[in-house]
Amino acid sequence: MHHNPIPAGRLAGFYFTYYAALGAFLPFWSLFLKQRGQSAAAISVLISLWYATRIVAPNIWSWLAARSPRPIRWLRFGAAAALASFAIFLLPLEFGGLFAAMCVFCFCYNAIMPQFESLTLSHLGKRSENYGPIRAWGSIGFVLIVSTFGLLFDHLSLAWLPLLMLPLFAAILLSTLMNNYAADYHIENDDHHDFGARLKQREVLVFFLVALLMSMSFGPYYTFFSLYLEENGYHPSALGTYWDIGILAEIGVFYFSARIFARFDPVRVLQFSLLLAALRWLVTALFPQNLWLMTLAQLTHAITFAASFAACIILLARYFPGRLNGHAQGVFYGFSSGIGGVLGALLAGQAWRIGGGQLAFLFGAASSALAFIVAIIGMAASRELKTSLP
Repeated sequence: MHHNPIPAGRLAGFYFTYYAALGAFLPFWSLFLKQRGQSAAAISVLISLWYATRIVAPNIWSWLAARSPRPIRWLRFGAAAALASFAIFLLPLEFGGLFAAMCVFCFCYNAIMPQFESLTLSHLGKRSENYGPIRAWGSIGFVLIVSTFGLLFDHLSLAWLPLLMLPLFAAILLSTLMNNYAADYHIENDDHHDFGARLKQREVLVFFLVALLMSMSFGPYYTFFSLYLEENGYHPSALGTYWDIGILAEIGVFYFSARIFARFDPVRVLQFSLLLAALRWLVTALFPQNLWLMTLAQLTHAITFAASFAACIILLARYFPGRLNGHAQGVFYGFSSGIGGVLGALLAGQAWRIGGGQLAFLFGAASSALAFIVAIIGMAASRELKTSLP
């Protein structure tokens, strides 16, 4: 049977540039905002906008693309708008200006990836097992930039961060110009029939609640981990190394995920990862200066993030099969990393204000522990579930 060749190099190039920019943004942005004179509470509000825009941006942008005769234009427009709006950070902005710039930039940047995922899947078709190796290039881009920028900021002021990041956004735009949807691809509007009925099932509601709590527990990590390490005497290059450890562990799990889920039910994987996450944040809160324990805690990112994320995607396919899945992905994205991310960032900011980094990470541990308890009580492994679905 003749297959169209997959443009793996062009697809991988996009993931590489997109996650390279994210590798500069996530670890160093809070330090940049602190350098600009923002307090911990202000930083948590600004970072929360990254998650808040996830609630709406992907859905609005996908809706526009679905109604366009040339959906690729919306992807390219999003990348161009992200580059243009990021340039605003070169200006000496106060909190109000930073707030407005973050709203526009995060809205554009968060709109790009879901569109590109559908572009990638349009090329893969039934060969979806090829997704992992292509997506892994994103993690490689992230690791390279985190390491490079970590070393750079040992010697440079963080005021240089926006200028150093601009070429990365230019590279994302260039990559969208080099990619296109597969020739025979049409974006279909989702079939909403049966979606509401499935959404109301107890097990599915519990799953979404668990996903929300899990995202909340990552709030202190994504908002304050770099600041927390800096407060405990780590240099930017060491800080980059800690982020890298987590991402490298994540690459391994994405690569072997098919084998993991052939052996273990995704509900069990999710439950185990929640318990491990509670331990990870507890160790981070109590032993920030212990190199070995902090390294071990970062290595658990393989399970606490990568394996739990993969488990969630598999469970979404189980709860919402076929054409319902696209709509379910949007709800999951907006609810977990959107609402959960906002709550996590804002509550972590308040915890930091009251009791510093230690209290912020203890809040993360409490969120994970609560998610674990809810998952154990409310979620069953597959055999019990399949009989309860219509």
